[in-house]
Amino acid sequence: MKMLKNLSIAAAAILALAGNAQVTDYHKIQTPPLHNFTPAQPKRIVLGNGMVIFLQEDHELPLINGRAIIRGGGRDVPASKAGLIGIYAQSWRTGGTTAKTGDELDDFLEARAAHIETPGDVDSTGVTMNILKGDFDAVFPLFVDILQHPAFRQDKIDLAKTQTRTSISRRNDDPDSIRVREANKLGYGADSPYARQPEYATIASITRDDLVAFHDRFVHPNNIILGFVGDFDSAAMEKKLRAAFGSWAKGPQATKPADTGTPAKPGYYLINKDDVTQSNIAVVHPSHMMRNDPDYYAAVVMNEILSGGSFSGRLMNDIRSKAGLAYGVGGGLFAGWDHPTLFNVVMGTKSGTTIEAVNMLKQEVEDLQTKPFTEDELKRAKDAILNGFVFTMDSKAKILNQRMMLEFYGYPADYWQKYQKGVESVTTADVARVAKKWVHPDQLAVLVIGNPKDFDKPLTSLGSVQTVDITIPEPGANNAPKSAAPAAAATPAANTPDAIALMKKVQQFVGGKAVIDSVKATHQVADLTMKTPGGDMQMESDTTTRYPDAVRRVMKTPMGDVTMVITSEVAFQASPMGNRDLPSSQRDTLLRGLKMDLISVLRNVEQPGYTYATSGKEKVGDVDAQVVTITGPDNGVVKWFIDPASGRILRASRSGASGTEVTDFADWKAFGAITLPASFTMTVNGEKTASGNVKSTDLNPTIDASAFEKPKQ
Repeated sequence: MKMLKNLSIAAAAILALAGNAQVTDYHKIQTPPLHNFTPAQPKRIVLGNGMVIFLQEDHELPLINGRAIIRGGGRDVPASKAGLIGIYAQSWRTGGTTAKTGDELDDFLEARAAHIETPGDVDSTGVTMNILKGDFDAVFPLFVDILQHPAFRQDKIDLAKTQTRTSISRRNDDPDSIRVREANKLGYGADSPYARQPEYATIASITRDDLVAFHDRFVHPNNIILGFVGDFDSAAMEKKLRAAFGSWAKGPQATKPADTGTPAKPGYYLINKDDVTQSNIAVVHPSHMMRNDPDYYAAVVMNEILSGGSFSGRLMNDIRSKAGLAYGVGGGLFAGWDHPTLFNVVMGTKSGTTIEAVNMLKQEVEDLQTKPFTEDELKRAKDAILNGFVFTMDSKAKILNQRMMLEFYGYPADYWQKYQKGVESVTTADVARVAKKWVHPDQLAVLVIGNPKDFDKPLTSLGSVQTVDITIPEPGANNAPKSAAPAAAATPAANTPDAIALMKKVQQFVGGKAVIDSVKATHQVADLTMKTPGGDMQMESDTTTRYPDAVRRVMKTPMGDVTMVITSEVAFQASPMGNRDLPSSQRDTLLRGLKMDLISVLRNVEQPGYTYATSGKEKVGDVDAQVVTITGPDNGVVKWFIDPASGRILRASRSGASGTEVTDFADWKAFGAITLPASFTMTVNGEKTASGNVKSTDLNPTIDASAFEKPKQ
């Protein structure tokens, strides 16, 4: 009671301080107006060659960060070279300079905990630097050298292309990624530079000359915005930057390419993905709003009303909280800095409520034009935007980045100050007007990614449905959008005589062509040691392979047996946690790998679908191994490192989901009529991941057909 009495006295005191004005409704709580703030702006310098430099001192920590933003990006390359910017950005840094290799740069920078990177985007590329203050004079010359004198070494280009091909092969694994990609295609048009995606053929067409030409075209001082933030004196820094860049000659001025693209017609679009239990949905139409449009401020407020945080937005309140149809839902009318964007609202729902969710999502869009915006909604939205606005500029680095962005896109320096006042001035009438002008419910393309057999109703119950094919085109296919100029056909790989001769030598070492051709199935048992975050894990692998398209592998682990079966018809995994289907993309990847294993490769020498070409020599242990690049069906690629004297395979290398996978073979033994490696070690990106010893290998064992059948639930 004494505690309650004390609390009552305290409460009374607070009310007295507030003028005895007791508030009984939270709507009546009065908040003071936000304080005006003017963050310290960076110093702007323009060199005679057109380079714009911003300097922002920040003495809180002994660090210096630098960034060069360069006009020219993915939208500036032809459709036939889609993916070039990714290859360019990666090999720019890893390829090093004419003076230092990328590996030498790595060693130098790692010794100083310094970073230099070369990002790329749809409209820009760049070079970034993050270092300790005391290392500036040692590292900055490398920053300049990378910017001006990249080497684009071929081996790093090849690595970047291999990793990109791996990404292409896995791009249909994640439904969210599919939704983003395909919604962009619907909204912009598949032929738009803002919706393009790399394909095997476009990556294959990219050459070192293309990368050098892109650099020569865009990397000039008059196309660069340079910014530094950190613990330095601006006058001294300006002197160093003028010395480094002042004599750099101007080049051609970059210009923004014309906006192109043919958006999809309004309607329903289905992507059939049979390995999911949730549908991913997007409703989208083109938007031509820019951030300098007078309507932009009202659009920002409308977006906050529609999908604002803290469950106050209409979408979260109606679709999640009231209807229970989604965990996350959001989107709105987006505006571009210098190119059109989209109206795009997305959500996920369980398969059994797909049609209900689509209808509700469409209704929310229609309500933007018919359901009045209230003063309460307006106040909450504006408060959320304005209260959060300060956090976009709560550090010197953020202030610098904002200022560089305005410079890059040609916006006035006081843009963000006008933004705050613009949002403050928005009324409910402004929001309603903008919704009617810019949101078009009758122009929506509705995209659904899911398993139609589990929908609550057929998608066709809503209207005509167009199925979207997301099959990954095979190498050599014409992958250009229909409205774009066709890509040049990739030159098919060809066998080289020296590679064929060496492969025949490998055949003889293994047991001869006749023996290899006779192998229809194998059963192999091996002891494995796998690297895990918790340490080495010992297990036994029991693998039955039925050529050309079936594998059953039982991994006997300390936690129980895990069985994985992959055939052209089924793909599943059974474990103590239960059974589950594997994604079709994972099945395709594993089957592609089976076509590139030792038996498959050796039995297809000089057969259609496989090519063999020598690609230099490399030291493996004490042996000068001959490297043979083998290309198989479905863009399968593996490199074998072969002892030319004996025909023994010393190493195999291929690109995997996590990087470059290398398997070193040792202790070859005879298993019946065939000779195979009895031990191996695997590494990924140079890190050891597994090793194993083969206990037994049986050729053409009797196989129970039920071993490859999916167990009944």
